[in-house]
Amino acid sequence: MEQCQILREYAIYVARVRKYAKYMQLETAVQKAVDECIQEEILEEFLRKNRAEVIAVSIFEYDKEEEERKLRKAEFEAGEQSGIQKGIQEGIQEGKELKTKEIVNSLLQDGMGIEKIAALLKISKEHVLELAGRSKNL
Repeated sequence: MEQCQILREYAIYVARVRKYAKYMQLETAVQKAVDECIQEEILEEFLRKNRAEVIAVSIFEYDKEEEERKLRKAEFEAGEQSGIQKGIQEGIQEGKELKTKEIVNSLLQDGMGIEKIAALLKISKEHVLELAGRSKNL
């Protein structure tokens, strides 16, 4: 039961550090959280005995956590940007393919032969047939 109390008090301490760090320097935020917790008898004995070490470790850990958060955010944004670029490229390619298909079908309707269309569009005869929806056996 005592362990649960210690964990609860530690969670209170960490929450205060995070809260104060939002609007003040990290070192000041940690010192304020330590002072308040001692006053309110939260981890009081431990904080009194180990004040300097607690402050140093808290600052180090918070900085590390913040840097890891920034790194994750940057990696996410880079991945998102890469995905957007890939999607744009795929969309452009798909649009080109659709336009080529329209041109192939239009030229076929006008009576142009498969070989001439392939030469004109600089694509293979097989690709012309594929775009026209015909089998290679025709």
